[in-house]
Amino acid sequence: MRPARKRAAKDPRATRPPLRFGDDPLLWASWLYYEEGLTQNEIAEELGASRPTVNAYLADARAKGIVNISISGEKLRSVTIGREIEERFGLEGCVIVPGEGGPRSLIDRLGAVAAQSLRWLIHSGDTVAITWGRTMLALANAVRELDLLDIVVVQATGGTTAAIDYTPEACATRLAENLGARFVPISAPAIVSSPEARQILLAEPVIAEQLKNLERLTCILFGISSMRPNSTIHTSGFFDRKLQQKGYYNSAVGSLAGRFIDAQGVPIAGPLADRTIGIELDRLRRIPKRVLVAGGFDKVPPILAALRGGYVTALITDAGTGEGILRAEGLEVDKISQRRRATSPPEPALTRSRIKKFINQPRDVVREALEGALAAFPAHIESIDGSVRAIRSRVEKPQGKVGIVIGGGAGHEPGFFGFVGRGLADAVVVGNVFASPPPDRILSCTRDVHRGAGVLYIYGNYTGDVMNFDIAADLAAAEGIETRAILTTDDIASSGPEDAAARRGTAGNVFVFKIAGAASARMLPLDVCERLVRKANFACHTIGVALEPCSMPDTQRPSFSIGQNEMEFGVGVHGEPGVTRMPLQSADRIVDQICDRIFEEMRLESGGRVAVLVNSLGATPMMELLVVNRRLMQRLSARSVKVHTTLVGHYFTSLDMVGASVTIMGLDEELAGLLDAPCSSIAWIK
Repeated sequence: MRPARKRAAKDPRATRPPLRFGDDPLLWASWLYYEEGLTQNEIAEELGASRPTVNAYLADARAKGIVNISISGEKLRSVTIGREIEERFGLEGCVIVPGEGGPRSLIDRLGAVAAQSLRWLIHSGDTVAITWGRTMLALANAVRELDLLDIVVVQATGGTTAAIDYTPEACATRLAENLGARFVPISAPAIVSSPEARQILLAEPVIAEQLKNLERLTCILFGISSMRPNSTIHTSGFFDRKLQQKGYYNSAVGSLAGRFIDAQGVPIAGPLADRTIGIELDRLRRIPKRVLVAGGFDKVPPILAALRGGYVTALITDAGTGEGILRAEGLEVDKISQRRRATSPPEPALTRSRIKKFINQPRDVVREALEGALAAFPAHIESIDGSVRAIRSRVEKPQGKVGIVIGGGAGHEPGFFGFVGRGLADAVVVGNVFASPPPDRILSCTRDVHRGAGVLYIYGNYTGDVMNFDIAADLAAAEGIETRAILTTDDIASSGPEDAAARRGTAGNVFVFKIAGAASARMLPLDVCERLVRKANFACHTIGVALEPCSMPDTQRPSFSIGQNEMEFGVGVHGEPGVTRMPLQSADRIVDQICDRIFEEMRLESGGRVAVLVNSLGATPMMELLVVNRRLMQRLSARSVKVHTTLVGHYFTSLDMVGASVTIMGLDEELAGLLDAPCSSIAWIK
């Protein structure tokens, strides 16, 4: 019997429409249904919504006049433009807004839609830069706090004349205020009098530190200026008319973050290049999310140049400007719409009911696997009394050393036997797949490791393990062997903080085993070892996510069913589903949800120190684990938390489950010292 599970709160952003359609799922559903010919089930899958929700969208679209047997031609044209721009320029998203209608100006409409899009563009832990101009200020003004954590807003360029309202300082300050973010200014002018003055300012420690933040950007929001006399680049005082008169920038079609580009997006190396303080275009192009917000007929050439130059990953513009971009590329919108109506039917989904495995007879798989382990690692482990289910370390155990016995069911390889060795556990007892080992084998391990100082049992908080280890403890006491038991409870998804003692033990076991082994190796007494191991357990916080279930050797079938666009959040390590099912998300968004939960539980503060484990649940390859680790490091860095130890790989699995878990262990000097102690086993050498 496992601990009771509680449903995790569903992320309200999980069912968002695709970026290119902003907050208009009715329009998107109408397009897919009436123009692309998708069924309501297929649309539900595309949107990450239920079929009844899609049905309601279509009904609302008809009621609101978006659809009258056919969709409004103007709205359809906007959708077509957005999709064509995305595909032609390789964008992640293109939001198209109406160019006319309503009391607001185009700049205000663009700013409002861009502000809405931030819900899906930026996430907790991001460092965001913003340039300046009328549209950027409209964007910053329209933003409302998004309930994000550890956001930093950086001013993308130095300052400009205070005669305008939309200075770099004003845009960045307002965005930071409305996001509840930390603001990093650039305490220098955007344009200085000479290259020598620029070098002097760049050498100033305060300015150098501020500019260093531009290297950590995950997103930049920027507008673009045309070269017309009334454009922002002129009215701000940024561009000296004398330079224009001398012809240095005759080939320029626009200015991006104070840098001039030609029609192909190539930077122009004029005299301002060595006098400008702010983000450089090469660095801008390396930022993962680069969002251009601009519209109006005069913006067609500079937007097109920015697209050609590869400066944009997402574009927010109006329908007229979007159509102008496509026409400048030699495309006719009406012909594009006709071409898009010819669609091919989706390929049928592939399903499987039986999982192929490298096994002989299912009843023999645990024994044969352990025989294989003993044969592979004779320098590390050996059987106790000829039983492959009771295994000890080959390291000598001096008299007076506290014995460390760990154990649980098979199916977690390299856990548990992978953590038997020098500076780790002394012995391990292994049960059947996901089943507790019996008391007699636990007692065999207890006798073998006892050196007169007592024995510490460490195992996961599962009913069968608790019962059998308790029986073994009673039997050991009858023989005069003192034992203490510590149940690992690191899985914070399985129960709330108010009932932490009921939580499951998962991959946090790995850190707990290490602390126990190090404390025992120092010849510390049983009371002290117990205290340190309990402290380590309380410091560990784990959440696991599965994309596909595991399959048991005896059935060779998935342990649960899950849709191809779903994931399980808060899984254990015994093949069970998670505490809640969610629409499938990107790696970064999955890690963000994990971090938000763990950070809140730990009350993780700036300046803290942690150890982290990014653990495969069986079938997730190292490549994907490293992607997870990348985002985890970004989130910890954004909170100014020091990572003392990082483990990435297969440490505590759930057979062949496609998934990963993240464990974060809070450290103080005592725990850090034990974690740093040397160890040597099959799974961990330090």
